Amino acid sequence: MIMSIFDQINDDIRAAMLARDKERLEAVRNIKKVLLEAKTAKSGADDLSDEDAVKAISKLAKQGRDSAEIYNQQKRPDLAEFEMAQVKVYDAYLPKQMSDEELTLAIKAIIAVTGATSMKEMGKVMGIATKELAGKVDGKLISEMVKTLLS
Repeated sequence: MIMSIFDQINDDIRAAMLARDKERLEAVRNIKKVLLEAKTAKSGADDLSDEDAVKAISKLAKQGRDSAEIYNQQKRPDLAEFEMAQVKVYDAYLPKQMSDEELTLAIKAIIAVTGATSMKEMGKVMGIATKELAGKVDGKLISEMVKTLLS
């Protein structure tokens, strides 16, 4: 039987408790909290799909990176380090991120399929790209690449 991300999180909480790994435990509990919130937001559904779980975790990771960036700007490396340690745990549950070359190829393929030729059609390309590449690459990078390739 294939284990869902939600079940994996529960097992990892138990493992972190036994290992007395406070940082990891806090990060994994954050993930569980976000997944439970997503689960109840989905009209009280019994199960949360792995796709929805990945979206929730990638959002959490993005927030952590943004927070770390702000802490670095405010010259608080202690807090930035903590945030990045949390992000590292979140990233372990996410699919492998695409390289720039893979992203370029994927977006060129989407542009070819949509037949987009100018910036006016960016929305059409972005709609498909964000769905297909969700969790594999940051939305900002997708947007930048689409702009570059369409202009």
